[in-house]
Amino acid sequence: MEYTVSEKAFSNRDVYIGNFKGILPHGNGNYTWSDGTVYEGDWEEGKMTGKGKLIWTSGAQYVGDFSGGYLHGYGIFTGCDGSFYQGSWRMNIQHGMGKKQYCNSDIYEGSWKEGVHEGNGRYSWNSGNAYIGSWKGGKMCGRGIMKWANGDLFNGFWLNGLRDGSGVYRFADGGYYFGTWSRGLKDGKGTFYPVGTKHPSLKKWCSSLDYCNDGTSLSGLLNSEESRAQPSVKRSFSEKLSISGLLRNSSRISHKAMSLDKNWTHCDPSREFIRYDSLSALSHASEEGQPEAQDNSSVYEREYMQGVLIKERASNYTEISRKSKQRNKIAVMQEKRSCIDIFGAHSRSYYLMLNLQLGIRYTVGKITPVPVREVRSSDFGDRARIRMYFPRKGSQFTPPHYSVDFYWKDYCPMVFRNLREMFKLDAAEYMMSICGDDGLRELSSPGKSGSIFYLSHDDRFVIKTLRKTELKVLLKMLPSYYCHVGEHENTLITKFFGLHRITLKGGKKVRFMVMGNMFCTELRIHRRYDLKGSSIGRSTDKDKIDENTTLKDLDLKFEFHMDKLLRESLFKQISLDCMFLQSQQIIDYSLLLGLHFIVPENLKAFSQPPGTMHNHENLATGDGVTSSQGELLIPPKGLLLVTHEPGSVSTAPGPHIRGSTLKAYSLGDKEVDLLLPGTGRLRVQLGVNMPAQANLKLLQDEVDSTEVELFEFYDVVLYMGIIDILQEYNVKKKVEHAYKSLQFDPQSISAVEPKLYAKRFINFLEKVFPDPP
Repeated sequence: MEYTVSEKAFSNRDVYIGNFKGILPHGNGNYTWSDGTVYEGDWEEGKMTGKGKLIWTSGAQYVGDFSGGYLHGYGIFTGCDGSFYQGSWRMNIQHGMGKKQYCNSDIYEGSWKEGVHEGNGRYSWNSGNAYIGSWKGGKMCGRGIMKWANGDLFNGFWLNGLRDGSGVYRFADGGYYFGTWSRGLKDGKGTFYPVGTKHPSLKKWCSSLDYCNDGTSLSGLLNSEESRAQPSVKRSFSEKLSISGLLRNSSRISHKAMSLDKNWTHCDPSREFIRYDSLSALSHASEEGQPEAQDNSSVYEREYMQGVLIKERASNYTEISRKSKQRNKIAVMQEKRSCIDIFGAHSRSYYLMLNLQLGIRYTVGKITPVPVREVRSSDFGDRARIRMYFPRKGSQFTPPHYSVDFYWKDYCPMVFRNLREMFKLDAAEYMMSICGDDGLRELSSPGKSGSIFYLSHDDRFVIKTLRKTELKVLLKMLPSYYCHVGEHENTLITKFFGLHRITLKGGKKVRFMVMGNMFCTELRIHRRYDLKGSSIGRSTDKDKIDENTTLKDLDLKFEFHMDKLLRESLFKQISLDCMFLQSQQIIDYSLLLGLHFIVPENLKAFSQPPGTMHNHENLATGDGVTSSQGELLIPPKGLLLVTHEPGSVSTAPGPHIRGSTLKAYSLGDKEVDLLLPGTGRLRVQLGVNMPAQANLKLLQDEVDSTEVELFEFYDVVLYMGIIDILQEYNVKKKVEHAYKSLQFDPQSISAVEPKLYAKRFINFLEKVFPDPP
């Protein structure tokens, strides 16, 4: 077809000068809109496609690739405000690798997605601060390093633009703090190393985060050839533009271009980063308030509560290093033992994870289409099983996989399918949580029994391997369990979602169950306790305690005061659950208790307390009251109960949430929600989001002279449930165990009978949660 060169003036006063293919602009040409916007470059059948230059009347311009009328490919955009972007585009939006200099001289270089920072990138503020690391949705999120202009540096995890998770803060004067953060504030346990003291190897710590100490692994990625490559346009456009369409829609192309220009000018992301920079500066300013320790031979083990120092223990590097090595050695030995017992090698634990996912995906997919019906007695019987062989190469019924060959057995599939529906879990979400591409995480600290624990990627489900005896107990109990959880929606007993078995080559069998994770919450769980109401062996070696340690009965230093009606609801359900377990001859169960501490509003001034505890009595107390010993005795004011509003709180079901909203005596027996400063509004249910006041009950002479508790009262949010319910009472075994441990005492043996165990358990909890005054 012949191409013609001509000039065409449209009725709306747009003008095109260039090549035509028939009646459509095609080839090289210049299009001028009536508002003065000009495009000069390549056309393809009536659309800007190829190389070109677009100049807006505001002065902004783009030079680069076009496709189908869009900025698409590689190009350079210069804004009318002086901002500058060079990199990849997709459909008029920055997408891919690119560099932008904002009008305030801030610079971002890295990965973009749909117009915002996403992936790895470096942001440099005009103040001299710089961040290099991961981004998500335009905010610092994931692993990253922030360096402030004065030399301070944070290397660790971020969430929504704030420090969140583990990290190391290096002060410009040479001091270090290794710890955890939550929403930009220190939260949890950590260790402060003053100037001049020896600290752990930063290289080893950073390598655990896939970092080099100076962040070169990330900057190398940004400076790679891939980041400078110009992506080719592969998208094809089938839409045809007739000359009449061009006449009618000549302003359409202009509108796209103009809207891009306006969005660029008025929605400049640099303004968002000015806000983040301010937050960082404020947070940094509070870090600067940390004074230098006087004794350079000492380091300080600390515990923070949303930025407020609540406990500190003076120690030395040798002692802390020894404790850390001992904890790591114990964890590694336990992990190796648990894995070797089942597979003979740690690497095969990965195969187990794949097998779990393959089997659960198969089972859920097979049972879900079956019409819903009430369970029958046969659904609990020995024949109520789904069996399948999963060869590595795949079969008519199973897909090929990268694991080892294995046999799969699913116990009582109809029962657990109904339980999942009773617990309001969507089958597709359940399968994606456990079997999605993100996979499962193996917990680093297996239980005493050698069980392996997995956690779903979204933290909703826990998977635990079982002994054969535990499997038998659960199957025996299952009919009664099904009735109990059906009658009592507020039950605190562990929620079970599946029971399965894998048989490996050679006949080795691995049994496991899927449970709800009661600590799946947006709030950080600061302390965990496993409470049985016993004193024998119920304390934790201080050298083995870390951030994730589950403490025991004798480690609990608090008693919890709750609203009268909340407490009545709690103990009513505990009594019902204990009666059920007693009827099943179950003993040795525990109350798993999680605490989230709340910073009272009048303690906000103490978000960064002094570096040592030896002069904490010199702190200004603000609105608080101080004891004669200098300890702060400030009543907590961080929690507020309000009347329940269904539309204001999340009512989405969860693996640990099913019960009704609780009523509070303090609000006239009305259903209540919990308001948390800076967090939001939470629905109060049994064992979930339960507010309380934690009172320290430790006597002064019981306190280690090197460890100081700053406050006597705390606001806490409680999470709890009854776990370990698969230990069946056996008189013969208990007597044998008593003889072997040289602790034969008829009184102690009778104390573990189901009825007396339940009584002792409840009596202990009544002391932990005393009656309100």
